[in-house]
Amino acid sequence: MQLRRAGCLALGLVAGLWAGNAFAQTDRACRQALALGLDVSGSVDEGEYRLQLDGLAAALEQTEVLRALLALPDRPIEIAIYEWSGPSHQRLLQDWVKVTDRAVVAAITDRLRTTGRIKADPSTGLGAAMLFGQRLLSQRDCWTRTLDISGDGPANSGPRPQDVRYLSGFNGITINGLVIGAGDADTDLVAYYEELVIHGIGSFVERADDFTNYEDAMARKLLRELMGVVVSDAGQD
Repeated sequence: MQLRRAGCLALGLVAGLWAGNAFAQTDRACRQALALGLDVSGSVDEGEYRLQLDGLAAALEQTEVLRALLALPDRPIEIAIYEWSGPSHQRLLQDWVKVTDRAVVAAITDRLRTTGRIKADPSTGLGAAMLFGQRLLSQRDCWTRTLDISGDGPANSGPRPQDVRYLSGFNGITINGLVIGAGDADTDLVAYYEELVIHGIGSFVERADDFTNYEDAMARKLLRELMGVVVSDAGQD
């Protein structure tokens, strides 16, 4: 019920603001570029790997998320998806694609469900993952650009997230987080992401209790991001 209400609110905002000519940036056909980075470090086992990729696929197919994604097909969302672990491992699972209809979503979800795991650096290179996402987003010219990082632990290799998120390349990019689990005795993972990872006006952290809750947490986060792009652009002339 909460997702349904959120989805209806998102669609209402989109329809109302579009009808009122709230979007003035008509030179850009893309309303949001969304890069999603999935943590596949050594703390993620084979079953959790599948729950993460299949959970993202299922979240994209949820009715409210689909409606929000496809609300303005002539001003589409663009999506890219990658996995990350250590500083040397970032693998593009889905290159940039305009989400214009259900067939595009079906192609994305089929790709996710048929992607197999490969051997990779087991460490957690969160800062390097953020830099990879920034490079992806630098390829797009959309009304907003959002980097979405999922993770189940703090960085332990490569550049630190707090050292990269304020680099000039992140100007104009919002970084949101989806944390999986609560962390451990040494690290409150939500607090860690809030303090050191997320960036930009309106940035936030969503939490999944564990990988079995990943789908619903991802759906909540996607709806919030899709609503955010409407609200953030409403006042621009």
